[in-house]
Order: sequence, then structure tokens, then C-alpha cells
Amino acid sequence: MGKLFGTDGIRGVANQYPITPDMIIQIGQATAHILKKGGRRSKIVIGKDTRLSGYMIESTLVSGICSMGADAILVGPVPTPGIAFLTTNLDADAGIVISASHNPYQDNGIKIFSKNGYKLTDEEELKIEELIFSKKLPSLLTGAENLGRAFREEDASGRYIVFLKHSFPRNLNLEGMKIVLDCANGATYKVAPTLFKEMRAEIITLNVSPDGQNINLDCGSLYPGNLAKKVAETKADIGLAFDGDGDRLIAIDEKGNIVNGDKIIAICAKKMKEEGVLKNNTVVTTVMSNLGLSIAFKEMGIKNVTTKVGDRYVLEEMIKNDSVIGGEDSGHIIFKEYHTTGDGILTALQLLSVMKKENRPLSELSKIMRTFPQVLINVKVKRKAPLEEIPELKSIISEVEKELADRGRVLVRYSGTQPICRVMLEGPNKSDTEKLADKIARVVEDKLN
Repeated sequence: MGKLFGTDGIRGVANQYPITPDMIIQIGQATAHILKKGGRRSKIVIGKDTRLSGYMIESTLVSGICSMGADAILVGPVPTPGIAFLTTNLDADAGIVISASHNPYQDNGIKIFSKNGYKLTDEEELKIEELIFSKKLPSLLTGAENLGRAFREEDASGRYIVFLKHSFPRNLNLEGMKIVLDCANGATYKVAPTLFKEMRAEIITLNVSPDGQNINLDCGSLYPGNLAKKVAETKADIGLAFDGDGDRLIAIDEKGNIVNGDKIIAICAKKMKEEGVLKNNTVVTTVMSNLGLSIAFKEMGIKNVTTKVGDRYVLEEMIKNDSVIGGEDSGHIIFKEYHTTGDGILTALQLLSVMKKENRPLSELSKIMRTFPQVLINVKVKRKAPLEEIPELKSIISEVEKELADRGRVLVRYSGTQPICRVMLEGPNKSDTEKLADKIARVVEDKLN
């Protein structure tokens, strides 16, 4: 049996397995069947980003869902966290997002939320996979009299905007702030400008003209260079860069410097602690967060729990520790008091609320942590053998760790979605760190190709 679900849903190149019409119809059927609630007609919300392949996938999913006797509620281009919200808001049994997040337009994928707005558990994903590969789906189709219908929810974005506004302090607004928005030609292209305008900010927009192929293309949270230039040129207070599906945020301060997820988490956590709302005095981050962040937390007297990379693992750990903030250096940050998943726009509102309350520019707030030079080398690999079973790799990692001692750290891990091994090093200065990372990368290349 093949495996469909990766670390973040099902993903691949559009029109190649598993993102083919015949597989997608089965994913729709299996999801509708597994998440069916006895005694009433099921409803499944379907949203997407702006990729060309979204049309093909959306209509095929609708066929699969309706053939199982469930109804499909179409909401069009809405950020991933918007679908998580709308699933509960519209009292649906599941929510499906058609997106490949920050990947190029050729890729697409499917993420599924359960009725409570959380991503499916491993067990639920496995049930869907097993049903598809069991070949039993044709025998489970509904009769002609019970076929589902498809509806369009015209007010989806409006509902989501109201929800986002409720996460911002009632006594504050964004009047007097000049904000540059980079919407990555993706799912935030309508929602973000509308929201920030309504909140009285002066806005300048970049990359809000999706054409199906320009999503994430040299823009958005992965490529904030042009946004940084625009902030400096327009003398804006802040730049906000979202990724294609709107679950990440990278900010730019008024001087044009990048403020990544680690710094945003540190700024927000400090304010939450001061206000007495940092539950259990605990923040969850991943092993990819900069060493400077854990040092900053020690200085602030905040407990830091780390987990492996992936927002589902961050959320699991947050639930376990009853923590209200957690996230990744990529800008995928969860504010659990407000939402069940990472949300780039909601994160932006939390950051802006700190700036307003403190009446300080972002460049000042960002001094909260010192960032250790970080080098990341992505090595393409032909196989993914267990890293701990490669003696030469264990040996070089151990050697580099000894050399760094407490002045840095080493992390070597496979990508969950691509044939890549990531070699990440932090060290006291850029050149030494690059040399040491290169040493490890060469061994990875040699042993895994």
C-alpha cells in the first residue's frame, strides 16, 4: 500500500500521482465516508489558494463528496486558517484546503480539517488511506436519490474577517500606521487588504494579482526582499509578508530588516507574560528555532519546550503543556486562545497590537533576542536511510558538535515532503559555520546518493 499523507496533508505535482483526478475523486469519497455523521447529511467546506490546478481539484473533490451523499460548500480562495475557522463556523463535518502552501504553482495538495477545526489525526488519515487502497469505495456509493449538492458560500471572507478582528484588542485600531502587505499572489490577496483597510491602517499592497502561476513567485514570506525595499522606500511602519496559503507571516521592520518567526514569538510571548496571559509560562518551538531564542526565553524566565519540525507537532505539544503560543521560525505561529492552527494574518494582528501597546517601532522590539548565524544546506538525496545508522555521518556530526561546544548547534534531518536532507548549523560567526555545515553536507551527499 502506498502512502498518501505526508507531514502536512497530501502533496505533489498537479496532474501527477497522487494529485490526479482519479485519486482526488477517491480522496473526496473516502473523506466524506470516514467523517460521515450518522443520521444527518454531512457538509464539507472546500477552499483553495490561487493555483491554476485548484479548479481541477475543486471540481473533482466535489464529485467525490457528492457521490457519497454529502454536500460540498465552496468558499473559493481563502487562507488555510480561514477554512479551519469556517469549518466550525458553518457547522460542517470537515474542511478541505486545496493548497501546496509556500511551494511553486506546479505543486498542489490537500489538507483536511475535522469538524473542530484541527487538522486530522494520524489515525484519521490512515483510515482514509486504507479505505482508498482497499478498493471498496465503488460499493459504498450512495443511491441516485441521496446524491449530495454543491453550494457556494458567498460570505465566507466576511465571516473570517470578523473572526480575525475579534483577536485584536477592542480599544485599539491601526489608525496612523502605514503597512505594506505582500500577499504572495496567494490566498490572502483579498482578505488581508480588506481587513487592514477596515482597521484604519494606510496600506500599500504588493502581489495581489494572482494569475494561477505567480503564487509564491519571488514574493511572499519566502522571498521578502522586495517587500523590505518597499518598506524603506515608502517609510512604512511595518511590512507583512504572507505565504501562498496564508498560514505564515514574516515581518519587515521600519528600517527594512527581516523579523522572522522566532523574533515574532519572542516579542509576543514577552508581552503575554507581562499581561499575565502566558498560560503555564510555556512557549513551544521546534528544533529549527535559533539558539538565540532559547537564550532569550531563559533571560525572560519563560519555559521553552521544543518539538520536531511541523505545525502538527507544535500543536500536540501545546495541548500537552496547556500552552497558548507556539510556532516555527518560518513564521507559522499558533495562538491557541484564538485559533486551532497557524494563521499569518492573526499573527500580524498580535504583533501589531504589541507595537501599539508599547508605542515602540518593530526594530526596537526585535532587539529582544540575538540571532546566532545560521546556515542551512539542502542536499538532494536518492534515498532516506535512517541517519543514525550511517557511521560516517554520526562521526562528522559528533566532531562538529565538539568544535562548536556551547557556541552553536547541529541539526540534520530529512524534509517531510521532498527528497532532501537538511543540514542546519548555528555558530559564533558566518564563515566558520558555513565551513562546518559544508563538511557535514559533503558526507550526506556521498552516503545518500
